[in-house]
Amino acid sequence: MNLTISGHHLEVTPALRTYVTQKLDRISRHFDQVVDIKVLLTVEKQKEKEKRQRAECNIHVKGNDLFAESAHEDLYAAVDELVDKLDRQVSKHKTRMQDHHHEGHKRQLMS
Repeated sequence: MNLTISGHHLEVTPALRTYVTQKLDRISRHFDQVVDIKVLLTVEKQKEKEKRQRAECNIHVKGNDLFAESAHEDLYAAVDELVDKLDRQVSKHKTRMQDHHHEGHKRQLMS
């Protein structure tokens, strides 16, 4: 699994990198076919509103690409919301990937 964590208007500290990595371990525990994860952490500077901390994530899993984003006043809270959203998407994707089709009863040929 490739993990890329980058920051926009923000320096990604080792503590922040560790926090994001620990949170994303939950997703890889639920679904082991994760190929690539890209996380973008952003601080938006807006004068009329308070500073908004945003977290975005693209996950490439076998058969699909998943995307989620969240915004909060606290970056750690934004990461928590992001991981919750991704966890729901990954579990939904996992249930779709499982084969639920059962072979029907074969009809007997009358001769």
